[in-house]
Amino acid sequence: MAELVYDEKGRLLFTEEMRREYTILIPMMLPIHFTLLSRIFNTHGYKVELLRTTHRGIVDEGLQNVHNDTCYPALLVIGQLIDALKSGKYDINKTALMITQTGGGCRASNYIHLLRKALKKNGFEHVPVVSLNLSGMEKNPGFKLTVKLMYQLVAAVCYADVLMWLANQVRPYEINKGQTDELVDKWVEKLIKSKIGIRDFDAKVNRIVKDFEAIPVNIVPKIKVGIVGEIYIKYAPLGNNCLEEFLQSEGVEVVVPGLLDFILFMCDHHIVDTQIYHVRYKKFVASAVLKKFLLRMQNKIIKGIEGSRFNPPQHFEKTKSLVKGYLSTANKMGEGWLLTAEMLELIHSGVENIICAQPFGCLPNHIVGKGMIRRIRQTHPEANIVAIDYDPGATRVNQENRIKLMLSTARENLKRKNEKA
Repeated sequence: MAELVYDEKGRLLFTEEMRREYTILIPMMLPIHFTLLSRIFNTHGYKVELLRTTHRGIVDEGLQNVHNDTCYPALLVIGQLIDALKSGKYDINKTALMITQTGGGCRASNYIHLLRKALKKNGFEHVPVVSLNLSGMEKNPGFKLTVKLMYQLVAAVCYADVLMWLANQVRPYEINKGQTDELVDKWVEKLIKSKIGIRDFDAKVNRIVKDFEAIPVNIVPKIKVGIVGEIYIKYAPLGNNCLEEFLQSEGVEVVVPGLLDFILFMCDHHIVDTQIYHVRYKKFVASAVLKKFLLRMQNKIIKGIEGSRFNPPQHFEKTKSLVKGYLSTANKMGEGWLLTAEMLELIHSGVENIICAQPFGCLPNHIVGKGMIRRIRQTHPEANIVAIDYDPGATRVNQENRIKLMLSTARENLKRKNEKA
């Protein structure tokens, strides 16, 4: 066991010695994205393992270790990490945990403190927690976000967005079941072996698109359903009870906005803050530079997909423009204006059926999600939107029954459109 070192505030530090010896556990959110991200950390000398567990015991651990007023994503993330430590699979004297901190108004910035409280309660106070943040809130001598590492992480998000976006457009129509997922796994391995970066990004995206186009498909009319909501519940199978898998079993083409839009949103609201309140000029400059770079990457993605048979994602600034007349772009808590904008963008792109995933305890997202549905329907009566609540007491059966009612309406609408055509 490495020597335990604490800072002046009594926080257990992740040291250089721990970097060499410890396994770092990270909770799951987006399967493709987090697989790539964890593999990149491994190439930089960290021993990272992505947790893929989804059983009910995780919820029970969360309920026992997190206050019941805390939001559902916190309960799941902390429950998954504590469950892993108790599983007996890991040497708890050589295990660390990693969790993100945004530094914003969301309670996600406090997950790390709730996690440390849960560790102490369960006798794991000697397990260090690494904060993954860009704000310098917590620093550790054994963990550093170098420029090279950050470039690779950004590239990984972009590649993963491409893979997720294309896979969702192919999987429902593939003739040989499982071929799409095999191609995704193949490209994940290729990207890691090629030391993932952005220098040959355009060429790789073109090859990825061609590989997905080569998969034999049977194109028949299918219902398209978009998924929006709080970021964790929108993406994580553990959080949304394997929502994408359920929709696919119902013969649906799933449309899920990429993670890059959320990162752009985070940059954008720092810029808007400075423009409105004239504060945080250093953060304004850094965010403006990062946003410009990310927009360039998004344009590369769109350009790489546009010439194919696939629908490309929407430009961030176009998505942002859609909320004019609905709410202010200064609305940044939770997913802020982006959640409303994603619903509008889906409708504008022809995806009228939408599931808004709402976790317990996330009031901002209930306001910009469920709270905006009536306003959206006033201007888009064709919109078929259902808000689904996710919390420890909500049963999967009830959630899926509500979704099936929405799908029933969607099928009727599709039938009428086909008859008119």
